[in-house]
Formats: sequence, C-alpha cells, structure tokens
Amino acid sequence: MTEHKAVPWSVTFRRERQKTWRELEGLVKECERNGVAQMSPDKLARLPVLYRATVSALGVARSSLLDQNLRDYLEALVARAYLVVYAPKRSVGQVFRDFLLRGFAEAVRSIRWYVLAATLVMMAGFGIAFAMVQDDPSTYYMFVDRELAGDRGPTATTETLHETLFYTNDYEGLMTFAVMLFTHNSSVGILAYGLGFALGMPVLLLLLSTGMMLGGMTALFHSHDLAVEWWSWILPHGVTELTAIILCGAAGLAIGHKVVFPGRDSRAAAMAKIGRSMGAVIAGSVAMLFLAGGVEGIFRQVVQSVPVRYTMAVAFAVLWIAYFCLAGRKRQ
Repeated sequence: MTEHKAVPWSVTFRRERQKTWRELEGLVKECERNGVAQMSPDKLARLPVLYRATVSALGVARSSLLDQNLRDYLEALVARAYLVVYAPKRSVGQVFRDFLLRGFAEAVRSIRWYVLAATLVMMAGFGIAFAMVQDDPSTYYMFVDRELAGDRGPTATTETLHETLFYTNDYEGLMTFAVMLFTHNSSVGILAYGLGFALGMPVLLLLLSTGMMLGGMTALFHSHDLAVEWWSWILPHGVTELTAIILCGAAGLAIGHKVVFPGRDSRAAAMAKIGRSMGAVIAGSVAMLFLAGGVEGIFRQVVQSVPVRYTMAVAFAVLWIAYFCLAGRKRQ
C-alpha cells in the first residue's frame, strides 16, 4: 500500500485562503495606482468582503504557530487595505483646499480668547518700551539687540534712519534674504508654540519681548519725525508676520492651559485633543510667515513708494480679518 503523508495544517490554511489574499492585494494595488473612483462597482463590492476575510485570517495567524513571514505579509496587506476601505477618499489637493478654505480659520476661531490674550500681551510690551524710550532714549538697548539694531540707534541722525527705510541696492540676493527671514521668523513662531508645554509662562515673556522690541524701534523713529515712513516700512510685512507670531503664541497658551487644567479628560487625552487643532494653527501660521518673508525680503526692498506700501498693508489687514472671521462658516 502507498503511504500518504499528512499535509501540515499551516500549508492547508495557506492554500485555502491564498486566493482571497491575492485578489485583495490586486484590488489594493489597483486602487493605490488609479484611485477608488476608477474602480468598477463589482470590485468595490468585493473589497470589504475580501478585507474582512483577510482580517479573520490574520487573527488566526496571530493566535497560532504559523510562520512569522506569513503574519508579516498579512499585517502589511490588512494595513494597506484598511486605508483603501476606511480612509477618507480625498486627494492631496482636496485636503489642502479644505485646510485653506475652512480648517485653518476654524482652528484659529476655536482659540480666539487666547489670540486676544496674546495680542494684549504683545501690545503691553510695545506700550512699555515705546513710553520708556520716548522718555529716555538711553533705554533703547534694553529692548533692542545691538546687533539687530545696526545703524538704527539713539545716536543715529535722521538722515541715517531715513536711509535704512529707503535704501537702494542692486537687488541681488533678495530671494536668499527672504528665505533667511522666513527661517528666522518661523523659528520664533514655533518656539512660541513649543514653550506652551512649560505651563505657558515663557510664551508670555516671548510675546512681551517681541512687543518691546517693536515698541523701542518705533519710539526711535517717532522721535526723529519719521513715523509715517517707519510704519510704511514695517506694516506691509508686519501685518502678516506679527499676526502669525501672535497665533503661534496663542496656540502655545492654549497648550499651556491644558497642561495645567486638563478638565475632565486625562492630561494626555486633553493634550492629544487640543494638539490636533493647534497643529492646524501652526501649519497655517508658518505659511503666513513664508508670505511675510517674501514681502519683507523682496517687495519692501523693491517698492520705495510710501502710498504703495500702505496700500499693501491695508490689503493684507482686510484679507486676514475677512479670512479669519468668515472662512469656513456655514452659509445661512
């Protein structure tokens, strides 16, 4: 008699289900390549059936002594299929458009009271430094770093200060200058957000010092009767740049508040919940800083007309007010 060897259970398990796995893998590849919208109705109907069967097989594989390679294969296939079956069917363009038209503005409105607090702190710093430098110019360097100030100091003449606002050059390297400004400003903004994890207090100090630096410089130019020229120099990029820094600071304050007062949720759950919204605020703020860097590094250097500079500043102010107040609101 011919002796038949018993087929191992693992081999039988694989043979019986391998066809299902291969079919699912083929549909997943097709979807990843062409998108769900291009699949036929029959294939779409097969996807969840094959997915559930493969998930069931993975459960058996994990609870048995099947080889590790098979378990790894099934886990990877299930993970890919999950994204096809359950993930939102949106393209990168749709995600970006939704963020731009709704997500960013909604996230900012959700922390509007923190935005107000951050704005008041920066304005307080501005007022303190402005008053002190106006009263005693020798206090200027208490608020403005000497290296940053350059020729803009208490001993500078009116002509020298005017030249810093309307200097001309060959305009070479403006793009590099713009990138440098963006890198610096975004670092400050992200730092303001990150400091929120230290209970929020360092965020207040950073906002206060930023306002003081601006207030000290403003007082210097006002004292030389260059107020109109100074604001035409600072506002075209400052409207966007300072708004973005305030938003980063507000996000940091929101994080700090949840660290101290997590509410009914656990501290970790509260941080995870607010972190998602604050991520949108920071992403949008960095985009604003990129725009501000371009205006400061290129537009302001090329355009010497005071009326044109003010027109740009007003346009940005109207744009951001309208955007944050109206974008993403449901139509009645």
